[in-house]
Amino acid sequence: MIKDLIKYLEDKKILILGFGLEGQSTYKLIRKHLKEKIIYIADKEEEFYKKQDILKNEKNAIYISGEKYLDELEEYDLIMKTPGISFANLDTTKFLSKIKSQLELLLEFFNIYTIGVTGTKGKSTTSSLIYEILKVQGIETMLLGNIGNPVFDYIDEIKEKMIVVLEMSSHQLEYMEVSPNISVLLNIYEEHLDHYKSFDNYADAKCNIFKYQTQDDYFLYNPDNEMLEKEIKKYKVNAKKYEISLEQGERENRIILKNDEVNLNGKKLYNSKEERNLLGKYNLSNIMFALTVSEILNLNLKQTVDTINTFETLPHRIELVGKYDGVIYYNDSIATIPESTINSIEALEKVNTLIIGGMDRKISFMKFIDYLNNSKIQNLICMPATGYIIGKEIKNNSMSVYMVEDLEEAVKTAKKVTKKEMICLLSPAAASYGFFKNFKERGELYRKLVTIPNL
Repeated sequence: MIKDLIKYLEDKKILILGFGLEGQSTYKLIRKHLKEKIIYIADKEEEFYKKQDILKNEKNAIYISGEKYLDELEEYDLIMKTPGISFANLDTTKFLSKIKSQLELLLEFFNIYTIGVTGTKGKSTTSSLIYEILKVQGIETMLLGNIGNPVFDYIDEIKEKMIVVLEMSSHQLEYMEVSPNISVLLNIYEEHLDHYKSFDNYADAKCNIFKYQTQDDYFLYNPDNEMLEKEIKKYKVNAKKYEISLEQGERENRIILKNDEVNLNGKKLYNSKEERNLLGKYNLSNIMFALTVSEILNLNLKQTVDTINTFETLPHRIELVGKYDGVIYYNDSIATIPESTINSIEALEKVNTLIIGGMDRKISFMKFIDYLNNSKIQNLICMPATGYIIGKEIKNNSMSVYMVEDLEEAVKTAKKVTKKEMICLLSPAAASYGFFKNFKERGELYRKLVTIPNL
């Protein structure tokens, strides 16, 4: 399998576009197998190559850096684009067919069974849960992609009869023309509007996960999500469809919640009242997707249920930080849209203080503001920039609104105002960019701050 990929790469003029985690992974694979090949590497950072240890002894690379790093893309045979680079302001007509990703090349050149998971929210949890279910049942598997494991870093370990679980972001899916064997599309909400020309472009990228499937494949989605249901109607779905619904009635190949039981085609799969670490309706939906995959693959149901109930919450996702001076602190830094924050509030129930705010990406907050105005939250701590926008619109007389400058001041305020035995929740409803490197850095600082006595 690897031989076919290398043969495809060997005679092409290749540009690695963006030299972050995935760009470096692509470089290492090419250089390992094609030691003398000329590689072109482009990155916006000026003279990025001088700061990269892996390029110190490189003699067969040509570097393009600075503001013009996106010029002349049509000159290459193959563009290995880092997912985070946006082409929203470029005319891609001349080079569209040349854009590839590690995920796409994996699906094209490797004879393996793949389960792809995407969605605005929940994809890391769901893909990790599916991976764990497979692993526990003795199936040879790997978890790759957006989860932080670039495909090319592990490509030499992939075997033919393996089932590979792929977390797939919209950026990774954006230019793909091939789909996994089982495609899981959890939801679509307004997100990443700074990367795409429009919401329709973002949703269209997500839908690439099922567009190229065949009748031998499976497509799982949530019809409760109105935006998603609207998008799916635009396309012909070739694969066998399974609907995962918390709200709609019973019908063939629809997994539903009925009298607290998760049910598929008359078969009871799971009792939603069982004790588990994945809290709330939002996570129950993720669990239902994992159960459906388990049924499609004819896995042992009891082992699947045991894995679900013992599965630990991933960091920064309704993560219990601990109890300090009588206050219970939760870290939900991954919540970069209002819908995620609402789900987390409802999952935890005893939220007394909510910390919000981050980068303004022009997402609408009207529904979120209405929700807060009718909620039982008593303390709303608002960080810039979006926190200020939301805080000014709060009309809830039983809610105290605090405008703070940063996360440290937010935690200081929370320690003063949160009732004992109640919850303080960091769930920003906004991206971290402009204030932090990413949601992980934001969540890690929050963890640290809440543990500092007398902050």
